Amino acid sequence: MARQHRGVATSNLGARHGRLRRSASWANALKVLLTAALVVVVSGVSVGAYAVWGLTKDANIVELVGAPKAQAVGAGSQTLEGELTILLVGSDKRVEGSIMYDGEEGELNDVNLLLHIPADHKSATVISFPRDLMVPIPECTDPETGDVSSAMSEQQINTALSYGGLSCVAATITELTGMEIPYAAMVDFDGVIDITNAIGGVTVCLAQPIEDDMTGLYLPAGEVTVSGVDALNFVRTRYGVGDGSDVSRISNQQVFMSALMRQMRSAETLSNPMKVYSLAKAGFENLTMSSSMASIEFLQKLAGTAVNIDLNRVNFVQYPSGTHPYSPGRLSPDRYSGDQLIDIVMSGVPFEVAGVGRAAVTADGSVPAEAPVEGEAPAEGAAPVEGTAPAEGTEAPPVTVLPPNVTGQSAATQTCSAGRTMY
Repeated sequence: MARQHRGVATSNLGARHGRLRRSASWANALKVLLTAALVVVVSGVSVGAYAVWGLTKDANIVELVGAPKAQAVGAGSQTLEGELTILLVGSDKRVEGSIMYDGEEGELNDVNLLLHIPADHKSATVISFPRDLMVPIPECTDPETGDVSSAMSEQQINTALSYGGLSCVAATITELTGMEIPYAAMVDFDGVIDITNAIGGVTVCLAQPIEDDMTGLYLPAGEVTVSGVDALNFVRTRYGVGDGSDVSRISNQQVFMSALMRQMRSAETLSNPMKVYSLAKAGFENLTMSSSMASIEFLQKLAGTAVNIDLNRVNFVQYPSGTHPYSPGRLSPDRYSGDQLIDIVMSGVPFEVAGVGRAAVTADGSVPAEAPVEGEAPAEGAAPVEGTAPAEGTEAPPVTVLPPNVTGQSAATQTCSAGRTMY
């Protein structure tokens, strides 16, 4: 599919400046809730149709202004047809009565995940966009006030929600990636602790202890089961992993997401109706979704589409970025590598991630072996890439490897949190 980036409109960088950065504890705790909702989708975990609808029918429904028309859901089919792209947003909105309510107003999209399943439904890719990424934001209309914000040539990605709601976030990521987004969902903070408690905790691996005074997280090396507040702090720790950056934190969160997905796919979880229902309840209770998703037929077929995807073909990757040239603490998108990433993801071909992020190591604590250069065969003894086995009598096809600055891992790969390795 040909992709075209829209031209950058007139900058309006002065608009809405002075907004305070939100607490990291709130922004990154959302990863737990958003991840669980995502895992429910990708794992194909489902409960009875009426139970699912009972959980989602009271969700806040919004329209994605300017989004492509969603495909009709046909009766009788057990899966969706064609490719599927869903934007999953974590909002930092403080809801009165929430355990995180502090009276602060405003709302930012501090968590942005883009899920893509190609037309053959044999793989799924989840792209994480760092909240500090500086990107163009198109003209957006505030769904509550009707105010129209001018297009901006560069603004922090996590401000898009405040200009035009979920539609503006979708339009901003389409501007960056060229990917059309017909489906979107957003969750806020409540229920984060309930999700990890509902599954009985998530077992993660630590290559060395995590000691983070900022979050109050102290975990020993080895396999540790985290739930409730500890799970919340594991995904929000920044100064306890890697180099203390948001980029390191995302790779640590990918360790958690992969472990959570493997656990969600386990027979112990899938065969426990109460556990599945509790997970779905925790994942959907505080949900805003696009009208294109708000039907029992869509939810059923979404689960049917994702349930048989091999975990080796479910990949978590981070959109590539580099240090911003003049905004300290901000990131610039690497458009060249980013476009390569999007083209490969959209093609649906099996691919290898060049390496895990700054805050993750392989399960034995070692740095993963260097990935082969695109077009070269894997090193002798290396595991073959799924789907690339040659027919008898033919040469092995080239291995598709993502650009070296696109980090991540498959859901089937057990990695460990590296702890704080760079100071």
